Amino acid sequence: MYKAMSQEFVHEPYRPGETIAAVATPPGDGGVAIVRISGDNALITAAQIFSGPIHSYVSHTAHYGRIQTPSGEKIDDGLALIMRAPRSYTGEETVEIMCHGGHLVTRRVLDAALSAGARAARPGEFTFRAFMNGRLDLSQAEAVQELIGAKNQWALQVAEGQLEGRLSRLVENFQERLTHLAAILEAWVDFPDEGLEFTTFEEMVHDLNTLQTEIQHLINTYHEGRILHEGISICLIGCPNVGKSSLMNALLDKERAIVSPLPGTTRDLVEDHVRLSGLNVKLIDTAGIREGADWIEREGIRRSRLAMEKADLILFILDASAHMSEEDRVLLHELPPAKTIAIWNKIDLPHTTLPPLLAHTLQVSAETGEGIETLKSTIDQVIWKEGPPSREEVVITNVRHQQALEKAAQAIGEVAKGLNTGVSPEFLTLEMRSGLSALGQIMGTNIGEDILSAIFSTFCIGK
Repeated sequence: MYKAMSQEFVHEPYRPGETIAAVATPPGDGGVAIVRISGDNALITAAQIFSGPIHSYVSHTAHYGRIQTPSGEKIDDGLALIMRAPRSYTGEETVEIMCHGGHLVTRRVLDAALSAGARAARPGEFTFRAFMNGRLDLSQAEAVQELIGAKNQWALQVAEGQLEGRLSRLVENFQERLTHLAAILEAWVDFPDEGLEFTTFEEMVHDLNTLQTEIQHLINTYHEGRILHEGISICLIGCPNVGKSSLMNALLDKERAIVSPLPGTTRDLVEDHVRLSGLNVKLIDTAGIREGADWIEREGIRRSRLAMEKADLILFILDASAHMSEEDRVLLHELPPAKTIAIWNKIDLPHTTLPPLLAHTLQVSAETGEGIETLKSTIDQVIWKEGPPSREEVVITNVRHQQALEKAAQAIGEVAKGLNTGVSPEFLTLEMRSGLSALGQIMGTNIGEDILSAIFSTFCIGK
């Protein structure tokens, strides 16, 4: 995946001190815009486009003046904020020019900075430099983008914690403990006849198993982390005319899907987004599943089944006013119970006793709204299982971190297994080094240029 992305964007070799500039605020018209300049010649560049005595300003102070082209033509009045190395975001000399936020004036200020000698910054290049200059490790750098893209309060809290270094400190703890165990293993290999007793095989295996358990616990947080970062998809499944489209409209609180008493009205997937319990949720209304449909409807049914497989949660909808059909029973047995909520819809119509079909079985009326709030709270319960993560909990939201942790856990498990089965230590040192390498990739050590390019290519220009 990373290699494919790197073909679209590759960071050129880092040239320490090269001066770059970009607009650091979102595009469009606004009250204020910021043009950021960073590099060894940032002050020299800024001095050509700002009227004040830039070189005399104390670090981390803002000053009012005229913004102009290098030839002296006025562009705007604004502020210059000076941040001297290494106490800046990038660790380099940095100047931020604040002007009025119109698109044209902002573009002219940036063009002036480029004319004064700066190079246009690439996506994520300021954060890339912060990483290269040791201001952030790689997991913290990734947290910057997650902070910007957070879709809810929980995601914001997780990103803030990662930027503060909570994940880094935990991974560093894993590294320190594994390095200690690796050193003992290497000593056993290098000095087999010296009688070195740093620890016993049994204690070594115990420490390895404990470390693997802790890493696995962190891996297990990815389920919640992915939900926070990406949101969830909910697929509405059922036979024709059970009220899937009506229920989707009730959850959205708007008329999104066409509702008709005619079976087979929905022949393709209908998608929309809504916020439930603070999460970004994609609702997918599907074609009613039945036998004997024409070829267009059959294609819609095929797509329904694919959506069902990929969804985080399935709402299996039945008509409370009608008897459960054979098609309902067949479909029920196809559904994964762990991620399915059974819903008897149309309880506003006359109906008999409605049996529970799954662990979560609800009764609602999409027409009157009865039971909709209970459905929302049940969705919350099924998705979170043990509740949303606390502010103090370290949660991973990045698939790259998950994969690196899984490699580390697997390597540690292989070492413990080898020691238990009498494998000579010299054959286990390679696995130990593999575990350390995997943990280092989270922090940004032992990581290839293609992966760095893939990570920073997702950033916006100016950050």
